[in-house]
Amino acid sequence: MNVTLAVKQYISKMIESSGAGMKVLLMDKETTSIVSVVYTQSEILQKEVYLFERIDSQSRESMKHLKAICFLRPTKENVEHLIQELRRPKYSVYFIYFSNVISKSEIKALAEADEQEVVAEVQEFYGDFIAVNPHVFSLNLQGVAKVKKTPGALAMSVRALTSLVFSPQGRSWDPSVLWRCTQGLTSVLLALKKCPMIRYQLSSDMSKRLAENVKQIITKEYELFDFRKTEVPPLLLILDRSDDAITPLLNQWTYQAMVHELLGINNNRIDLSRVPGISKDLREVVLSAENDEFYANNLYLNFGEIGTNIKNLMEDFQKKRPKGQQKLESISDMKAFVDNYPQFKKMSGTVSKHVTVVGELSRLVAERQLMEVSEVEQELACQNDHSSAQQNVRRLLQNPRVSEMDAVRLVALYALRYERHSASILPALMEQLTRRGVSEARRRMVQCVVEYGGKRVRGSDLITPTDAVAITKQFFKGLKGVENVYAQHQPLLHDTLDQLIKGRLKDSQFPYLGASSLRDRPQDVIVFVIGGATYEEALCVYNMNRSTPGVRIVLGGSSMLNTKSFLEEVMSSTSSGGERSQGISRYSNRH
Repeated sequence: MNVTLAVKQYISKMIESSGAGMKVLLMDKETTSIVSVVYTQSEILQKEVYLFERIDSQSRESMKHLKAICFLRPTKENVEHLIQELRRPKYSVYFIYFSNVISKSEIKALAEADEQEVVAEVQEFYGDFIAVNPHVFSLNLQGVAKVKKTPGALAMSVRALTSLVFSPQGRSWDPSVLWRCTQGLTSVLLALKKCPMIRYQLSSDMSKRLAENVKQIITKEYELFDFRKTEVPPLLLILDRSDDAITPLLNQWTYQAMVHELLGINNNRIDLSRVPGISKDLREVVLSAENDEFYANNLYLNFGEIGTNIKNLMEDFQKKRPKGQQKLESISDMKAFVDNYPQFKKMSGTVSKHVTVVGELSRLVAERQLMEVSEVEQELACQNDHSSAQQNVRRLLQNPRVSEMDAVRLVALYALRYERHSASILPALMEQLTRRGVSEARRRMVQCVVEYGGKRVRGSDLITPTDAVAITKQFFKGLKGVENVYAQHQPLLHDTLDQLIKGRLKDSQFPYLGASSLRDRPQDVIVFVIGGATYEEALCVYNMNRSTPGVRIVLGGSSMLNTKSFLEEVMSSTSSGGERSQGISRYSNRH
């Protein structure tokens, strides 16, 4: 169950199937991202692919000496672009690969357009998702829900926040995004060769709709899903982000999660252009575990460990780099230098990249006092001391060095944690945000977070342990020492998967779709989170895969969230936040 390997194998097979000779890789916007996260340009160049073009580009020249490998999503737009291409072919021969199921009528339209008989092959290769890590995938979708209007929602008073009533039925699928999620999920199943039983979160209508759509595709395309039966069937578990709105609001302290939270990761690319004094060649860097050994080894380590490892990396580089001209006294010296130079150059690039990234993370942590902020966040998420929590939140809101966004996230966490507390000071905290000069749009985010993931919406008990065992676990977790004060929190996903693996996940909360219960312990589990997954959850799944022999879990989401993108998702999905999500129409409208 390795999504990175699955996509890499598809791409390798496409290129190899075209045989020897110079090639152009013709893609669309989405497949460009799909390819770029698993292969570097230099790796593909080694496979005789010398040109990378977009199918929608109007400025492509005719190059009859090149073979065209087309890797495209099966959208109406792409099929139309291909039809136009085949009527006036720019390349000698075309090998066409769609990232998902293509209809027979569209294949027929392509065949009719191929009057010059330049098409050598048309196939479906199911790489219709972004392989983030070997066990993590994303669909890069923002704003998955439409809003059912609630009259007067924008005029809701601050005090009404403490007793907000919101139904999960207030959010519904944008049809084009529902179809894209269905395509993405079925593609993952086909790439991993799994025909699963399906469970979904009962409290979420959106989860049920997606589960039903995936089941319909499996039934319709039953020949594609006719894989060798296993003793224990694979399981697809569909969850809704609204069940855990706390996890995406927390600062992170492991490398990959921290980079995404503070700098943002977009298809493995990090924008450093705003870093003070940044050099031209480091304004955008690529962090890929597939091609960067240091990054691969440090993905899941905490910030302190990364600092130590960066120091060791620099010292190792200092020892290995050439010491100037004094050693180049013989032909053999020069030959050794030339042979080793690419290694030195690569190591130099790795060192400068990670020193820059970690340096910027350190600057932001200090500038925004994030260690102090994070400590209070963890207290809000994991402890049950209202008196201490409200004092600490008030204190940080008075600190001018705490950023506006961090102030909003602290109040949002307080609002979720103490939503029904008899002594809630939420109105006072909202007033404090106003006095700080926080804009109305950002203050409204607090209301939207409660509307999106408050107690009335959740199907699970996110906040309070309900039994003695859970309370004891929480107590012992608090005794682990100061070094863990920033990592006390476990996402709700951890408990959900733990219960699933032990066969204790309640059918009443997570029913099977059209099947009787599975009593055997699941072995292959694909989890999909509507509204986005987080890198903290990716770390949780990584650790569970390592600690639970015989169980393989893959995590997917409509996107990979940080606090900023989560709040954008929340604002587009709630009646108080507006209706931005209704404008998402750039995906295929096939239903």
